Amino acid sequence: MEHVVGIKHGKRQPRDEPMAAALVAALRAAGCVYAVEEAHILLDAAGSRADLARMLALRVDGCPLEHLVGWAEFCGLRVVVAPGVFVPRRRSEFLVGQALAGLAGRIQRGRPLKILDLCCGSGAVGAALARELPGCELHAADVDPVALACATKNIAAFNGEVYCGDLFEPVPERLRGSFDVIVANAPYVPTDDIRFMPREARVHEPAAALDGGEDGLALQRSIAAQAPLWLHSEGLLLFESSARQADSSAALLNARGFTASIAHSDALDSTVVTGRLEPRDGR
Repeated sequence: MEHVVGIKHGKRQPRDEPMAAALVAALRAAGCVYAVEEAHILLDAAGSRADLARMLALRVDGCPLEHLVGWAEFCGLRVVVAPGVFVPRRRSEFLVGQALAGLAGRIQRGRPLKILDLCCGSGAVGAALARELPGCELHAADVDPVALACATKNIAAFNGEVYCGDLFEPVPERLRGSFDVIVANAPYVPTDDIRFMPREARVHEPAAALDGGEDGLALQRSIAAQAPLWLHSEGLLLFESSARQADSSAALLNARGFTASIAHSDALDSTVVTGRLEPRDGR
C-alpha cells in the first residue's frame, strides 16, 4: 500500500506494547511503507480499542490515513482534510517553495501581496504561502464544496477568502489584474492513466481532483488562457506538473504571454513550471 502524503517521518516510535506491535504488523502486511509512523498516529487518534480496530480495518482496506485522522502534515502545518477530499502531497511543498522563490525581494509598493490558490482543494498550498508571507491577501477557489469546507478552516488564521466554482468563474471581478501570484495544483494526470494510480487515490479521492483530460493538460490550458486577466504586472503563474509533461506545460504558458521556466526536486520527486507575465503597457 503506497503512502501518499506528508505525514512527517521522524524517529519517534509507537508505544512499546503488544497492541502497537500488532498494529505495526497488520499495517506492514497490508503494504504500508511507513507502518511504524502510521501506527503511532493511529494510536494517538483512536478514542478506544473499538475505534482503533475500526480505523485499522479501514486503513488496511486502503482508506488514506489522513482521512481517518482528519489531518495531513504539509509544510509543517496540520492541514484539515475530510473523507473524499484530495490529500495534499509532500511533493506540492516544492510548489510552495518555488512560489516563495519567485516572490523573493518583490517590492510591495504599499499594498499587500495578493495570492490566488486555484484548484485549492483543502487550501494547503495557500495556507503554507500565507504563513511565510505575513500580511498577504489570500484568496482560494475550488469547484468542490466539501474541499472548500476544509480550506475555510485551514486559511482562517490568515483571513483568507474562499470561492466555490469552476476555475476563475467565482473569483470577484474586483480582483481582476491584482494578483501577484496564482498557484494552481490543477489535476494533471491523463484520463487513461488514472487506473494506474494507487487505490488510495482512485477510490477515496474525487476524480475531478485527479483527471487532467486526455493529455493531462486540459485545466492548465484553461488557466493559462485566463490568468493574464487576473495577474498584476509581471505576476507569476505556477503549475505543479510532471517531468514528462513539463515541456508541454511551459509551451502553453509561453503561448499566452508568459516567460516560462521549469524546476525539479529530486528529493520530493516534484516538477513545477513557473510563468512570469511579461510587462504590459499601462500596468
